[in-house]
Amino acid sequence: MKLQVAIDLLTTEAALDLAGKVAEYVDIIELGTPLIKAEGLSVITAVKNAHPDKIVFADLKTMDAGELEADIAFKAGADLVTVLGAADDSTIAGAVTAAKAHNKGVVVDLIGIEDKVTRAKEVHALGAKFVEMHAGLDEQAKPGFDLNGLIRAGVEAGVPFSVAGGVKPSTIDAVQQAGADVAVVGGAIYGAPDPALIAKELRGAIMWRPAH
Repeated sequence: MKLQVAIDLLTTEAALDLAGKVAEYVDIIELGTPLIKAEGLSVITAVKNAHPDKIVFADLKTMDAGELEADIAFKAGADLVTVLGAADDSTIAGAVTAAKAHNKGVVVDLIGIEDKVTRAKEVHALGAKFVEMHAGLDEQAKPGFDLNGLIRAGVEAGVPFSVAGGVKPSTIDAVQQAGADVAVVGGAIYGAPDPALIAKELRGAIMWRPAH
C-alpha cells in the first residue's frame, strides 16, 4: 500500500517545507485543492521539481472540461489528477484521454457520492487509475463520522481504491487490511508538531504488515 500525504496548506513555501520533511516516508505528494487555488499551477511544478522521484497528485476536483483541466495539470508536472465522481461520464473520459496522452493517471474522487460502490465500478470502467473513497473535512467534522464506511465501500466495490478521511496511525492498519491501494493522510501529518515523526510512524505501520 502506498502512503499519500495531502498538503492542505496555502503557500508554495509551506508546501515545499512540509514535503521536504516527509518525502522520505511517503510515495505520493498531494497538493490540496485550496493550495492549488491559492498558488496556481506553479505549485505543482515547484513540488515536482523538488521531488522528481515522487508521484505528484494535483487535487483539481475537476467537474467540467476534463480533458483540458487534466492536460494543463499534467503539463505543469502532475502525475495524477482528480475528477469528481459527480461529474458527467464524458468529463471523466476526457481526463482519461489526456492522461493517456501524457502517460499519467486520473483518480476519481467520490466525495459527496451517496452510492460510492456503484459509482466506483462505473468510473473504473471509464479508465480511472483508482477511486478515492473520500470524506471531506466538513463531513469529518460532523458528529458520528466513521471511517469504516469508506473502507467498506472500497472493499465492496472491488476496484483499486484509496481511503481519505481522517486516516491516522490508529486507523491506517484497518485501511491496509481492507486492501486499499493508497492511504491518504492529511491533517494527522500537516497538523502534527513533528510531521516527519508521524509520517515515519505511518510508514512503519505499513511496512509492518506487508501487502497480501
